[in-house]
Amino acid sequence: MGTVPWEESRDLSFLFLRFLLDGAPFRYVSGSLHYFRVPRVLWADRLFKMRMSGLNTVHYVPWNYHEPEPGVYNFNGSRDLFAFLNEASVANLLVILRPGPYICAEWDMGGLPAWLLQKPDIHLRTSDPDFLAAVDSWFKVLLPRLYPWLYHNGGNIISIQVENEYGSYRACDFGYMRHLAGLFRALLGDRILLFTTDGPEGLKCGSLQGLYTTVDFGPADNMTKIFALLRKYEPRGPLVNSEYYTGWLDYWGQNHSTRSISAVTTGLENMLRLGASVNMYMFHGGTNFGYWNGADEKGRFLPITTSYDYDAPISEAGDPTPKLFALRNVISEFQEIPLGPLPPPSPKMMLGPLTLHLVISFLNLSVHLKYLLFHTQDRGFVLYRTYLTYTVSEPTQFWVPNNGVHDRAYVMVDGVFQGVLERNMKHQLFLMGTVGAKLDILLENMGRLSFGSNSSDFKGLLEPPILGQRVLTQWLMFPLKVDKLVKWWFPLQLMKRSHPQVPSGPTFYSTTFPILGEGGDTFLFLPGWTKGQVWINGFNLGRYWTKRGPQETLYVPRPLLFSRGALNKITLLELENVPPQPQIQFLDRPILNSTLHKTYIYSLSPDTQSASEPMELSGH
Repeated sequence: MGTVPWEESRDLSFLFLRFLLDGAPFRYVSGSLHYFRVPRVLWADRLFKMRMSGLNTVHYVPWNYHEPEPGVYNFNGSRDLFAFLNEASVANLLVILRPGPYICAEWDMGGLPAWLLQKPDIHLRTSDPDFLAAVDSWFKVLLPRLYPWLYHNGGNIISIQVENEYGSYRACDFGYMRHLAGLFRALLGDRILLFTTDGPEGLKCGSLQGLYTTVDFGPADNMTKIFALLRKYEPRGPLVNSEYYTGWLDYWGQNHSTRSISAVTTGLENMLRLGASVNMYMFHGGTNFGYWNGADEKGRFLPITTSYDYDAPISEAGDPTPKLFALRNVISEFQEIPLGPLPPPSPKMMLGPLTLHLVISFLNLSVHLKYLLFHTQDRGFVLYRTYLTYTVSEPTQFWVPNNGVHDRAYVMVDGVFQGVLERNMKHQLFLMGTVGAKLDILLENMGRLSFGSNSSDFKGLLEPPILGQRVLTQWLMFPLKVDKLVKWWFPLQLMKRSHPQVPSGPTFYSTTFPILGEGGDTFLFLPGWTKGQVWINGFNLGRYWTKRGPQETLYVPRPLLFSRGALNKITLLELENVPPQPQIQFLDRPILNSTLHKTYIYSLSPDTQSASEPMELSGH
C-alpha cells in the first residue's frame, strides 16, 4: 500500500473507495493476535488457523516486553518479533503492525515501560522531553529493524499504526502526535501507509493530517452513524474499522464477557457489504502469563484476569469455536478463503486430584531475604518491614492514607497473617503487637493501568502506614525476585530444611507429577484456594483468584509439560488461605464464568465501594 492507494467506485447510498495492493483493488479482513500472549512454539498453529479462516493478521508490539531496562533490548525467544513476522509470512499472511508506543491491549501499563516512572513528574504520552527522549531511543532501535519487513521492501507489513486511541487520552497533545508521525516517516520512509485508530468520541484528538484515519467499534454500536462521523475526518479513503470487537475482556470479580455469534456475524456482514476493511479484535486472545495483565480504573481499580480468552473465535487454548466457523462463512461470501478444513481441537488432558505439600512460608523465608533481592522491581512483589517501637495491647486501626495501597497488601505481625488491605476495596485492619514485634507487609502489584487517562500508576505503599494515631516509619524494603526463587533457589536450598506444619499467610506449596503418554493441553483447577501465583516447571503461568472469579482455571499449554513419564513440578504461592485439603486438578475444559452477580470477597466490608455501580467500557 502506498500513501494514496485508492480508487473510487459508487453505490446507491455511499461513495466508498478501495485500497490498492500491487495496483489491484484490495480490501482486508484481518484478526488480532498478540504474539506476547502465545508461547512461541504455538505461533505457527494459531497463524495457520487464522489464514484458513480467510484472514490477514494484525498485532501490537509492547515496548515494555522488549526494553525491560533503559537501553537493554530483548528480542529473544518468545520476544522474537521478527521470528513471528517470519511465521506470518510462512502462513501467507500480511501484517498490520501496531507498535505504539502506547498500545493498551489490556497489557501492563498499556505497553509503556514502568521504568519511565523513575522520573515521577514525567507526563506520559505527551511532548514531555523526558518521555519523547525515551520514545525516540526505542523507535530508533525498533523501526530500522522493521524497515526490511515493509511490503514495498519485500516484506509482509502493509501498514503501521501510530500511537493507539490517543483521542481517549486526556492530553490531546497534537505536538506529540506530529512528533511521532515525523519520527515514523524519518525511519520508515514515505511509501508505507501510516494510520491512527480511535473510538468515535476520540477522533477529534486522535486523528492527524497526514495519517490515515480509522475508527473502532463493536457489534452493538451504530455502524452507519459511526462511519458517517469517520467521513468527516477521512472523506476520501476506504472505510476501516480497526477494532471490531468479537468479545470482551474480563475483570477479576466481574462476570465473564461474551458476545453472541449472531451479533458479531451480522455486524461483520454489514460492514463488508459497504466495502469496508475490518480487523476483528480479538481473533485469538491468548493468556496474560506471569504478571503482564493490565488494569482499568472505572470508579475503582479493576485488574484484568489471567485469561485473555476474550470469547474470541479461536479459544484461549487455540481451538476453533462455533463463532469462527460462522465468521468464516460470512467472509467466504465476499472473498475466497483457503481450501481445506481447519485443524480439530487440540488433545486435552485430565489429571488428579493431586495433593500439594508445604514448601516454606514467608515466616521462614524471610530469614533468607538476602538471596531473593532484586535491585529494581517493575512487577510482582515487594516486602516492607518495620518493628513496633511501642506495645499495642488492644486491637488498633491500621491503615494507609489516601488509598495508598497499590495494589494488595498482605499484613503479618511476627509472621502471623493478619489480613489484607486492597486498593479501593479494603482500607483497614486492626492489629496488636508488643514492642519490637516485626510488622511485614507483602505488597502485590496487580497490573498497571492500561487504558484511558493512564495516569502514572505507581506501585507499592504510596504513603506511610498509620497504626492508631502514629505514623509508622523506619521501613525496610525488599524487592523480591520470586520467579528466580521458584526456578532456581527452591531446588537447591529449601528442600533441605524442616518447616512448620501450620502455615500463616503467604505460603509456597509444591508437588511433582508424571504424565503418562503424550499428554495434552489442560486447565489447572484450584478448588478451595484463595489467591496467588502458579509456576509449572519454572514457568510463571499467572495469577489465580479462585475466591473472586470469574476465572477458576488457568490454561496450561501442552508444550509446558513433560510427557512420557517425566516428572513435572507445580509450585503455588498462596497469598491468603490454604484449603483444608491442599489439592489441585487438571481439567479438560476451562471454567471462566464462575462469578455471579458481581460478587466480591470483601463486598460486606463497611469501607467497600458499591460493587454494582455502572461501568463504562474500556478501549484497546
